[in-house]
Amino acid sequence: MKNLIRLVAAGIAATILWSPVGGASAAEVKALSAVAVKSALDELIIAGAERATGHKVTVAYATAGVLRDRIKAGEAFDMVILPRPFMDPLVAQGAIAPASATVFARSLVSVGVRAGAPKPDISTAEAFKRTMLAAKSISYADPAKGGGSGIHAASVIERLGIAEEMKPKTKLVPGAESVDLVANGEAEIAIVNTPVIVSKPGVELVGPLPAELQNTTDFVFFVGVGASAKEPDAAKALIKYLQEPDAARVIKAKGMEPG
Repeated sequence: MKNLIRLVAAGIAATILWSPVGGASAAEVKALSAVAVKSALDELIIAGAERATGHKVTVAYATAGVLRDRIKAGEAFDMVILPRPFMDPLVAQGAIAPASATVFARSLVSVGVRAGAPKPDISTAEAFKRTMLAAKSISYADPAKGGGSGIHAASVIERLGIAEEMKPKTKLVPGAESVDLVANGEAEIAIVNTPVIVSKPGVELVGPLPAELQNTTDFVFFVGVGASAKEPDAAKALIKYLQEPDAARVIKAKGMEPG
């Protein structure tokens, strides 16, 4: 009888020990995320988000503009990560739970080249302009498809007064594929968020655009809970994990500043 009691007690203890955080039932969190932060979010989930929260996480990645349109069209989701210009209107429209939006990470727009290639001078706005004009080909996300870094790259090129010269040698991509073109030699330069460059084998980071050509307001990525989330508590637990020191170290290693 005593042995039976011990076995039952051990079973109860094991159940408690392996239960999800807070004793809640395991849930599946459906997340939507801007593709710019994919490398960091993927690693965070693999590194322990599911283990720490006790919940399963599935993530659909796309450009910020595509995700905004999908949310407006009524797509169900529990959690979303988007840069400020796309998150703020969704909060205002009530698509994101009030007061749930918090900073996940901050990024810069940077330049990448093929591994082993000479690194061009982008130290000043004028140097970046010369590098653009000298390049045989460049690539960035198609602004029409809602890629934030592509929208910014196009605006910088327009601001420098070289839009017409760059048009015939610019290869637009749907999202983060500019680094793929650079890696396989189809483009000389990629202009995209830093984490996309540092996570791509065969591509090296030249550096961020010069300070006078950056936009440090728009490339703040926020994470929030969907107003109609099926699993709001599980989403909140995941967001809490993304604010922890261990998560911050991963975010920093991927070329961003943690929130």
